[in-house]
Amino acid sequence: MKKVLFAAAESVPFAKTGGLADVIGSLPKALQKEGWDVRIIMPRYGDIAEPFRRQMQTLATLTVQVGWRNQYCGVQTLVYEGLTFYFLDNEYYFKRPGLYGYYDDGERFAYFSRAVLEALPVIGFQPDIIHCHDWHAAMIPVLLTAQYRQRKQYRRMKTVFTVHNLHYQGHFPYEVLGDLFGLGHEHFTNETLEFYGMVNFLKGGLVYSDRLTTVSRSYAAEIQTPFYGEKLEGLLQKRSHELAGIVNGIDYELYNPASDSALFARYDRQSPEKKLFNKTRLQAMLGLQVSESVPMLAVVSRLVKAKGIDLIARVLEEILSRDVQLVILGTGEEKYEGLFRVAAHRHPGQVSANIFFDETLARRIYAASDIFLMPSLFEPCGIGQLIAMRYGSLPLVRETGGLRDTVLSYNEATGEGNGFSFTNYNAHDMLHTMERAVRMYQDRPLWHHLAAQSMSRDYSWQSAARQYVTLYQSL
Repeated sequence: MKKVLFAAAESVPFAKTGGLADVIGSLPKALQKEGWDVRIIMPRYGDIAEPFRRQMQTLATLTVQVGWRNQYCGVQTLVYEGLTFYFLDNEYYFKRPGLYGYYDDGERFAYFSRAVLEALPVIGFQPDIIHCHDWHAAMIPVLLTAQYRQRKQYRRMKTVFTVHNLHYQGHFPYEVLGDLFGLGHEHFTNETLEFYGMVNFLKGGLVYSDRLTTVSRSYAAEIQTPFYGEKLEGLLQKRSHELAGIVNGIDYELYNPASDSALFARYDRQSPEKKLFNKTRLQAMLGLQVSESVPMLAVVSRLVKAKGIDLIARVLEEILSRDVQLVILGTGEEKYEGLFRVAAHRHPGQVSANIFFDETLARRIYAASDIFLMPSLFEPCGIGQLIAMRYGSLPLVRETGGLRDTVLSYNEATGEGNGFSFTNYNAHDMLHTMERAVRMYQDRPLWHHLAAQSMSRDYSWQSAARQYVTLYQSL
């Protein structure tokens, strides 16, 4: 049985700031079903819930060198839902509120990178592959190549590096190279870690890993262009033959309208009337006009430009001049939060602005809504559209990244499609696409057919896991 160690900064259910944690908590389960022994190593944050902390068992304690410093490291383990997790404990670095955003993040994740490699001899698990995720773990392949490869235990070890969002790279001053990693100036060149006078952790993963992946086929192509490439497009073009785009999945047991206890009524694609019951119950709960015939548009998102919220803002009054309802759930930039609060005040019964996040309400919105708005400026993969389709809400998206790969715009000639899409980042293109979707909604048999069609698509993790297995086997 092949062995893989996932190295990442976060994972559900222990620590989460975004979609990375969902991937780390779900993909290894799917890989195990394919016959691989996959384990996860991550920091032991102070924010990890106390019940989990009490269950952790200490495997070993060791000393980790961070430049000239000798730092304590406790290696603890816990099995959760059949997955083995290892936690690296250092209270100075990780016993703080939150996960990131500290002045010494460079040092914290330099420590994490070396601690991962130092922990391997004591955990009783010899991975064939270390699969590193995002900039927090990107220096592991660098250290493995530069300082550990000559040791017998590390000699045959391969590395895979996954970019979840190229925008976040981990830029730090030149001095960290020697001060935190003990690396020489030969690693500070245009071909290695140098990036506009800084050390770029993520670039290290891109340069030194054996294989690269990102979270959709389209995003893999997009990041090789100047608009999406975050000034790394040249390097990504150079390594394009070793770069794979694999669309993320969602946990089909966790997101299942047939068994979801958060819903007003459970349903599947053969029971559209129960989905309508969810809609009318949510309308009543949120103070909207109770009507099955009025299409409900939903936004469950961070309210930021990257998610296309400025497009919605640009034509909001035009949207609301149509016979539609709009439900918003999320937080973000103050100007967008205020805009939707004002819209709800001006259009009672038509707009519900929920400027917070609540998982139960999110599930109910997915189940109740007819059209799920996700007009992102860029979207490496996206999870909202996948959950929406699982719950029979047809996504309306801009054709970018994972949205392009997962949402097939309805084709009236062939009957194919699981949503609606537009190409240009243009508010009126989005509006016209929405008007088309609203027209389609009036044909109820057609709409139920499209909803059932979207619910039948397979975006489970098992499909993605098989592609990762093929990639691992190529090493």
